[in-house]
Amino acid sequence: MKRKEDYSIDWSDEKIEAFRKTLLDWYDREKRDIPWRHTKNPYYIWVSEIMCQQTQVATVVPYYERFTQALPKIEDLANADEELLMSLWQGLGYYSRVRNMQIAANQVLDEHGGEMPTSYEGLLTLKGIGPYTAAAIASICYGEVEPAIDGNLMRIVTRLFALDDDITKVSSKRKFRSIYKQIMDPDRPGDFNQALMDMGAMIMTPSSPYPDPHPLKDFDKSYELGTAHLFPNKPKKVKQTEHIIYAYVITNDRGEFLLRQHGEGELNTGLWHFPLQEQLSIQEEADYNSAFINWLDEQEIQDFTVQPFKQNKIPTVKHIFSHRIWHVERVIASTNSFPAPDGMAWVHKQDIKDYPISTLQKKLLKGL
Repeated sequence: MKRKEDYSIDWSDEKIEAFRKTLLDWYDREKRDIPWRHTKNPYYIWVSEIMCQQTQVATVVPYYERFTQALPKIEDLANADEELLMSLWQGLGYYSRVRNMQIAANQVLDEHGGEMPTSYEGLLTLKGIGPYTAAAIASICYGEVEPAIDGNLMRIVTRLFALDDDITKVSSKRKFRSIYKQIMDPDRPGDFNQALMDMGAMIMTPSSPYPDPHPLKDFDKSYELGTAHLFPNKPKKVKQTEHIIYAYVITNDRGEFLLRQHGEGELNTGLWHFPLQEQLSIQEEADYNSAFINWLDEQEIQDFTVQPFKQNKIPTVKHIFSHRIWHVERVIASTNSFPAPDGMAWVHKQDIKDYPISTLQKKLLKGL
């Protein structure tokens, strides 16, 4: 007997029950032991899910523990100052996510009496919480039967049913959600979501279309047909663009570095770096000085003396963002102690550790 859904599957009730039992039995034996699996606190589950977006679980664990120790309650997150927030998130990237979390934490305080919404729809009203995160929290913490569809889950669904739909399309995601909801265990929805998360991370990985052993092979249509390597169907990635960047490593007569805090709309918003300037072409050696002088003029810095130079022994730093590759040249300069422009500060080397900095800035500090 088929269920009436937008996209009905060709599995009988008996096959669906067998699938649920096989998956959850495997999960009970093999599930990963990670800190947030020992709590039903929706705030902690929320933190873990946001951190795990595009970051491996093993990398997230120490960040999660440090974050929840420093900010153990939603009100702590809502009231945290930006410097602390950035330092706790430093190294995870995608800093807009933690800013959105703080906005959402204030929503919880102002609109929900300090308690997280207890439904999928309610969670979606919070800043930065999308369908996947809302479903994960609602299923794990409140037992709501909501599919937590992410890249791992789409890969599994497309392989199980040999679906060649383009996974980037909204219509495909609606279809996968409908199919997933038909096979989801109504008694253990949180465990079911987490079981498939583990299955996608440990067994049915992107590089392993034909795993051995394969706990779900009796239910995997693409495995049976020998077509698993074709799924999921997704378009080619956007080509990365390459950029030449100058990083001005400016020291004054007190031995301080000039650092600049990136503003809204810039990459690495809120973090501190050596001042950066993109170049439209590779400069000749003699042009490093003129480029630096022009940059100082743009900042409307007055009454300075400068002896800029570039050390050839300092290698170019390569840094990769999702769609950009930066080749960063460090231009070294020493000056008198002019007042730091707005958004900048003179910082002694030993005090840089007290400022939230990016992975790129860490690379730039090496070898100086």
